[in-house]
Amino acid sequence: MAHCFLWSKNFRNLLVAAVVGLYLGGIFGCGSHTDQAALILATTTSTYDSGLLDVLVPKFEKSSGYRVKVIAVGTGEALRMGQQGDADVLLVHAPEAEERFMAEGFGKTRKPVMHNDFVLLGPPTDPAGIKGEDAVGAIKKIAAAQSPFISRGDNSGTHKKELSLWAAAGIKPKGTWYIEAGQGMGECLRIAHEKNAYLLADRGTWLAFRKQFSLKLLVEGDPKLLNPYHVITVNPEVHPHVNGQGAEEFVQFITSPPIQQMIRQFGQAEYGESLFIPDALQP
Repeated sequence: MAHCFLWSKNFRNLLVAAVVGLYLGGIFGCGSHTDQAALILATTTSTYDSGLLDVLVPKFEKSSGYRVKVIAVGTGEALRMGQQGDADVLLVHAPEAEERFMAEGFGKTRKPVMHNDFVLLGPPTDPAGIKGEDAVGAIKKIAAAQSPFISRGDNSGTHKKELSLWAAAGIKPKGTWYIEAGQGMGECLRIAHEKNAYLLADRGTWLAFRKQFSLKLLVEGDPKLLNPYHVITVNPEVHPHVNGQGAEEFVQFITSPPIQQMIRQFGQAEYGESLFIPDALQP
């Protein structure tokens, strides 16, 4: 399994510098890489929790000779790492934030990799009666019923999508029913299961974890729930110490036809459907 750190909101501000400094100390030194065979990939907890990187990273390491260090955080934190030069390449899923990152010059290359979608999950009894609703209608019902709702609360791509749905509904969620967990996707699924709560999840992580929990998929298929992932290289003109060559090789790898086909097939044998749909093969 790829080596990984999972950071929560409660500890992020305190530990970012310390953890990155300790973990990357053998890579960064006096503003430059001391080990050009290492590649730092900052990615989302949802991508990591799905198990996809456990398949892809070893293949890239074998074919390229790089040693990949995977740091799984929310998309907002991954982009911040890119801004500060604490990662070489990013795999993230918050298009508007990614576009700002590129416009501000922090990224060099940005390419589509894959997509899936978000789904609204909840207790089997569906106390707010959201089944069959569109996404905005569903969260309006959850708020009106004040049914427990678990928010990632971590500035991740999933959290950003959730906040966009509340904004579209004209609601500022607050109260004891609205629980900001500050955790990754897998942990939020566990919390929702324990509290009989609703939550927004990416389909890939849900499929990977669904047998562990009693939650039911209640809302899906709304265009507002599309969840695209892009790969971004950190701009070496801004941070000369980053491994720009390794990052570009990772982009070429993950967008190549053989790996895109692997992404298309990932999950079919175990879950009966693909966890992600490849996008780099699209015309």
